[in-house]
Amino acid sequence: MNTDHAAFTGSIPENYEKYIGPLLFEPYALDLAERINIFGIDSVLETACGTGRATMHLRKLFPKTTELIATDLNDAMLDVAKKTIGEEGITFQLADAQELPFDDICFDLVVCQFGFMFFPDKPKAFSEAYRVLQPDGCLLFNTWDKLENNQLINTANTIVTKFFEKDPPEFYKTPFSMYDENVLRKLMQDAGFRNIEITKVAKEGTSPTSEDAVKGLITGNPINNEITDRDPAALEKISKEVESEIIKRFGNGPVVTELNAIVCKGTK
Repeated sequence: MNTDHAAFTGSIPENYEKYIGPLLFEPYALDLAERINIFGIDSVLETACGTGRATMHLRKLFPKTTELIATDLNDAMLDVAKKTIGEEGITFQLADAQELPFDDICFDLVVCQFGFMFFPDKPKAFSEAYRVLQPDGCLLFNTWDKLENNQLINTANTIVTKFFEKDPPEFYKTPFSMYDENVLRKLMQDAGFRNIEITKVAKEGTSPTSEDAVKGLITGNPINNEITDRDPAALEKISKEVESEIIKRFGNGPVVTELNAIVCKGTK
């Protein structure tokens, strides 16, 4: 994938937070927070925090005395997170999850909300999470199930692909690329994790309107860049067709769709 096209730049971070955040990420951010036993946890690292959906719930979950460092590789995403949830009790830091700028054995918990799919060197990212954890520390993360098991996003992808059959935008392939439980388990085991738990989790995502859903699916992620690079005029046409299909499948009102993801947990 062209990394320029895959960048969360321009208006994408704000559209991502406003339109995709509530629809796709809020249900699973809550789910991750609900799985954490806060007893004995004094320091938390979040990698690939994006616009801070999970960060917000982590800060609410833990007492103010718990250190929370939220990292991402993208300045613009961090800026939206700071603006949206504020910086009280949170240290936002630019960092690559494959080369964490922290000492060995310094966190009790590492959390990653839908981030591992984007790391080019996944074994290194898992090894880094293991390295910075305290003995008996925990890694908790989620990934999306396959695209076909997430109907709303698959609907958008099908239409986008139809417009560019010879050279289809490929961004959606990345977030929906880590659904094989055997692969996930091996990556964790190879990094040294034990007591591995892998669970498929279905949730319900809601967008107030079909228009908002389309804004998230088309302009709230880097597929927007891939479309405009191929044909700027196609963006509006694709958006209209995606909205029409969403109304056909989900009704002319709030869009409610089943979401499917995988939640993983392991101990150092």
